[in-house]
Amino acid sequence: MMSLVSLLLLGILFPAVQAKQFTKCELSQVLKNMDGYGGITLPEWICTIFHISGYDTQTIVNNNGRTEYGLFQINNKLWCRDNQILQSRNICDISCDKFLDDDLTDDIMCAKKILDNKGMDYWLAHKPLCSEKLEQWLCETL
Repeated sequence: MMSLVSLLLLGILFPAVQAKQFTKCELSQVLKNMDGYGGITLPEWICTIFHISGYDTQTIVNNNGRTEYGLFQINNKLWCRDNQILQSRNICDISCDKFLDDDLTDDIMCAKKILDNKGMDYWLAHKPLCSEKLEQWLCETL
């Protein structure tokens, strides 16, 4: 009985962040409504996300004084807020740690905002790695 109470308390004090390591086809299914948004095809998105985060929602990269979060590697200088950069513009009006869970709703909304403001060049992997020969990034199950 004591161990059950301990586990319950542990669960309350340290809630688990539901992370997700997607497969190409799982991610294609989740992102299918992004196909064509801003002129970017779904295979371009899938390829870009693979190269920037490996389809892992818990990817965090420190890059030149800023930190980038989640599948879309959204940075804390402009797009989200965290405790590292208190003067973040926080354009997406969200805490950066929300990009580390398996709910991609807020990630997608912010990625679209980034695409609208900065274009696909925001994601440096896109142009050299994901702008042609995209057949390998298609998923037959869609």
